[in-house]
Amino acid sequence: MSRHEMRFAGRWRASLPPATMYAKLADIEHYPSWWPAVRSVKQTGEQECEVVIRSMLPYELTVRLRPLAQDPLERVLEAALEGDITGNVRWHVRDDGGHGCVAFCNEYVSVRKAALRRLMPLARPFFHLNHAVAMRSGQHGVVAGVKP
Repeated sequence: MSRHEMRFAGRWRASLPPATMYAKLADIEHYPSWWPAVRSVKQTGEQECEVVIRSMLPYELTVRLRPLAQDPLERVLEAALEGDITGNVRWHVRDDGGHGCVAFCNEYVSVRKAALRRLMPLARPFFHLNHAVAMRSGQHGVVAGVKP
């Protein structure tokens, strides 16, 4: 892994049926209504959209998402990312033994935004913290259904 690459993994537990969680994660257009870190989503093609993301650090990321996998039976979503970061993101939603669901997220990205690339050696822990804050706000938002 190069100094500009990062891996993130996360897990959301929710008292939602797995199919409901999958449907919310598949409906990227409505992320801004419940995920505070997702500032905007704009459709740019039949199956492509541009997403602007910002959490606690003073920078925004603009990324184009292109679906690679959408499997409602297995409840798997995967998308390629291009823009300020490139790579992919994968969600897999599983039943939590009748208590709701668990959504697993794995991301592998390379930072392309020049200002962030210069900061990578020193700021890597802050990028991980920023990602964790963004994911936590998403987990709370998906359950509540609206932005706080």
